[in-house]
Amino acid sequence: MSSPDYGQPMFRDMHYCTRCCMPESNEGIKFDEMGICQACQSSEQKIHIDWTSREEKLREILDHHKSLGNDYDCLVPISGGKDSTFQLHVLTKVYHMKPLAVTFSHNWFSDAGKYNLQNALEKFDVDHIIFTPSRGLVNRLARRSLFTIGDACWHCHQGVGAFPLQIAVKYHIPLIVWGESIAEASGRATHYDPVRRFDRDYFTQVSAKLYPEQMACDEIPLRDLAGFKLPSVEELEKVGVIGIHLGDYIFWDDERQMEFVRDVYGWREDHVEGSYKRYKSVECRMAGVHDYTKFLKRGFGRGTDHASADVRAGLMTRDEAFEMAKKHDSERPPALDYYLEITGLTEDEFEAVMAEHRRKLAIPALTEQQFVEAVEGYRRTHEPVA
Repeated sequence: MSSPDYGQPMFRDMHYCTRCCMPESNEGIKFDEMGICQACQSSEQKIHIDWTSREEKLREILDHHKSLGNDYDCLVPISGGKDSTFQLHVLTKVYHMKPLAVTFSHNWFSDAGKYNLQNALEKFDVDHIIFTPSRGLVNRLARRSLFTIGDACWHCHQGVGAFPLQIAVKYHIPLIVWGESIAEASGRATHYDPVRRFDRDYFTQVSAKLYPEQMACDEIPLRDLAGFKLPSVEELEKVGVIGIHLGDYIFWDDERQMEFVRDVYGWREDHVEGSYKRYKSVECRMAGVHDYTKFLKRGFGRGTDHASADVRAGLMTRDEAFEMAKKHDSERPPALDYYLEITGLTEDEFEAVMAEHRRKLAIPALTEQQFVEAVEGYRRTHEPVA
């Protein structure tokens, strides 16, 4: 017989979507009059959208840029993850585009990530440019990132947005093609009410939060942040740079797409900390730290993200999803040991910094004591049997 707590969220005083497991602490989330989050609304909208019409618009955009006669038809930011591998398949095999692949390396590639990136480059036979910031710089930024934005990954958030723009300007490539739409799972938009047009500040505003000029300090001179600087508005307008997301034009199903690139192109899954799925961010050895800081700040992590997606897809019930979310969100990732080593922080210092970010966010009706008691209570009752 299930306990009274089965199928309940870890934090009883927070408001959650009435359809999935997404809490009100998710940045930018909005609920309708029935308490349904925008990600669930967007998932329902996908059933009613005329995807044939949207695909025709995509074809028009791609055909236009092929007709320009440039050396490259478009630029594709890739990590070697499932999404960027699928992007290359769509562009090269379906639409016969000639893309330039561009990678901002977070310098934390997993073995699976290294294999998948090289495998994609060979399978799709594309030209490729990669930028890798120095190990020492990444270590210093990872420490400063925790204090400034509350996770370890400012360098990745900013780099994946800025470096492709730099290359688009230098190689005069007007079109940048991304993968998943922000309407897909973030809760910040829907397919009927998308975010404003992609521009130079998109990734900084959505994830990095701070510009290089704001991250620079005595230990991190601004001159060391060249790979993170955004081109000027004038430079981008001169080339006519625009960005699109394939997920706004074709029906996006990341799990089916993962299975496709795995089975057809040999893309590799692996264990990913903080989740029961084996594909999201498999290329990064530090994904677990990023998701754990989100849990410590906002009361949910990647377990909630994936469980909520599975509820929308009809793969599990909301009660089952809450159990999966509680289990995986609260797990301390082994990669945290590496993070503490490269930053020189103690675990007590790490937790104190995250507690301050949690207080600044002022999660409704969730005090520091309630947070600690809920997490410790869950862990005590779910200790593995020896």
